[in-house]
Amino acid sequence: MAVRAGLLDPSETRVAQRHEEAALGLAGSLPRLVVAARRASATVVHGLHGRRRAGTGENFWQFRRFTTGEPAGRIDWRRSARDDNVYIREQEWEAAHTVWIWIDRSRSMAFRSSLSETSKVERAVVIGLALADVLVRGGERVGLLGLTRPTASRNAIENLAQALIAAGDDDAHLPPAAAPIARLSEAIVIGDLLAPEEEIAATVASLAARGGRGHLVAIVDPVEETFPFTGRTEFLDPDVAGLKLVAGRAEEWRQGYAERLARHRAALAEIVRRHGWTLHIHRTDRPATEPLLALHARLAEPAA
Repeated sequence: MAVRAGLLDPSETRVAQRHEEAALGLAGSLPRLVVAARRASATVVHGLHGRRRAGTGENFWQFRRFTTGEPAGRIDWRRSARDDNVYIREQEWEAAHTVWIWIDRSRSMAFRSSLSETSKVERAVVIGLALADVLVRGGERVGLLGLTRPTASRNAIENLAQALIAAGDDDAHLPPAAAPIARLSEAIVIGDLLAPEEEIAATVASLAARGGRGHLVAIVDPVEETFPFTGRTEFLDPDVAGLKLVAGRAEEWRQGYAERLARHRAALAEIVRRHGWTLHIHRTDRPATEPLLALHARLAEPAA
């Protein structure tokens, strides 16, 4: 069982403040976050131009094996008649594919320690919106998984921000059960990723079931990696009111905590390796442009 991020705040006052902020939702802070997202996206190389993709263009691209769930109308019967396999005739598409973004808005994401100037959810929103801006400027389509349809509008930041306001807070720590990501599309899952490993594995497997690529972005507060607590410390759970854990000498827990965190990270690395996805760890005391640049580079790589 992974350690929930919210257990890492020993301050009663800060916990109460965090819950109050979470209850208010993102509506009040989103205008500021939109500005921050635009500033972040402006520093990143724009676009994924000129990538040859399979799609609905007029030029032949390739034949590939038919997979369960695809429309029968896409089958090329003449090619399929040559042997015992059924084939799809794919066309070349010099246009956009779709990148689906999901942002964790659960209570644990409201956490912010004194070592950071921003909460995890605010940083996740900035990264998600800035990435959307970078992608649509490069001709891609972007959607919020479970919330919006894909869009290529230059007003994507504002449109996605409005969708987040309308959706409000969400108790889910992982994306909802949904149709698998199409083989030529990609998913970006942004959150603290502290759910049990088996739940994360099941989510990634579901999204990748049709061969879609994806990327996990783990947002962490500095104290969640350093565990700087000493002496008697009371840890409170952000998801369950009144649930707390008291450590008489918190410093004696540091090594065990570090080992558990390392095992969790190793499990995440194995999950993404299994499906050909990537994993990015981002601390909120670092610039938001760092994961943006890393994700942009990964998205620019041709599909295997």
